[in-house]
Amino acid sequence: MRATTGGGPVDPEAARRRAERRAERITGGALELEQRLTDLLRGGIAAADRPDYGLWEETAARMVDAQAPGLAARVRKLGAITTSGPDWPVRLLEECALLHLLDSAWLRREHLPAPLAATVRTRVGLTAAAEGPPLRDRWLVLAQHDTPDGKLVARRIWLYGQESGRTTLLLSFGAPGRAPARSLTVGTTIDAEVTRYPGGGRLRGDLGEPFGTLATGAAPPRGGTTAEATAAYGRALRDDPWLDTWPVTLRDAIPVPSGGGWQLVGASDGFALPITPEALSRSGLWKLVALAGGRPVSVFGECGHRGFDPLAAWHPGEADAHGPDTHERGGSERGVGARDMGGAGPTARGTGVREADTSRASAQEADGCPIFALV
Repeated sequence: MRATTGGGPVDPEAARRRAERRAERITGGALELEQRLTDLLRGGIAAADRPDYGLWEETAARMVDAQAPGLAARVRKLGAITTSGPDWPVRLLEECALLHLLDSAWLRREHLPAPLAATVRTRVGLTAAAEGPPLRDRWLVLAQHDTPDGKLVARRIWLYGQESGRTTLLLSFGAPGRAPARSLTVGTTIDAEVTRYPGGGRLRGDLGEPFGTLATGAAPPRGGTTAEATAAYGRALRDDPWLDTWPVTLRDAIPVPSGGGWQLVGASDGFALPITPEALSRSGLWKLVALAGGRPVSVFGECGHRGFDPLAAWHPGEADAHGPDTHERGGSERGVGARDMGGAGPTARGTGVREADTSRASAQEADGCPIFALV
């Protein structure tokens, strides 16, 4: 008997043929993209930042025709890089290399380990349903922020399981000019089940209906050092080389000015993480500086190749009173590490950061453990 859905019976054989046809179209798009990247690098990238340079939009449209929206999005990202600052050629070559790697992985996907093959399918734009047994936990809402994703608005909500120690990303999208429908209050705790999506890291999940009312009072993650944060990101890249960021909680980090930007310096080891350029332009940075007042503070955020993006913080000493942080359990096992993301920074001593008033930083109270939203 055929399986059925709300729209009627499903023919497995017809579904298989549709999947094969789409895979063939994506393969054709990947081969065309490889040729275009080769032509670009052979001819040079000196003209790539000209306003009339139409390669990016034309190539992205071709990837949409090939039913590979993930490839199309990465091509559009190449076009945005050319207006991102004086060092755009370096970043453009980096992204071209990652795009070539994704193309090559798709063309050889049948020879990849199953988790990496699932990641590649997701990265090129093939959707997959959440799978596996659901995990029930008390999920603390760590952060919620919106970012542009092509013509859509992407909403990223980070949850932390109080019992499992796992971190989950809820990802939703809104139409142009409209915010995504799902919204959760930072600092609240939800008793619910989460089902994971396939792919490297297995961070993204689907949140089920709550078993009760929302609550407050959850303990924040304890966190780790700045050096441990970069190592965790490095291990995650083993499972997903196209991963831009990895969720981490920093313990005892001090915001310190550095040249024209800021960095978070570990109070125990002096290891520094630069704060991303995007975060430098947000008011949340000054909330973080005010909260710290020159002292160590616990910060949750996204750690990536461009630095650390702070999303939430706790009063100095609040997170130290609780259990160990285990963000890494949500994905990679211990293995390959990345020691450095720009070298060890200055020590926390003599930073010149003055005591500041923390009254302007908005916090969600959690029974003596207020979490300060920075986005």
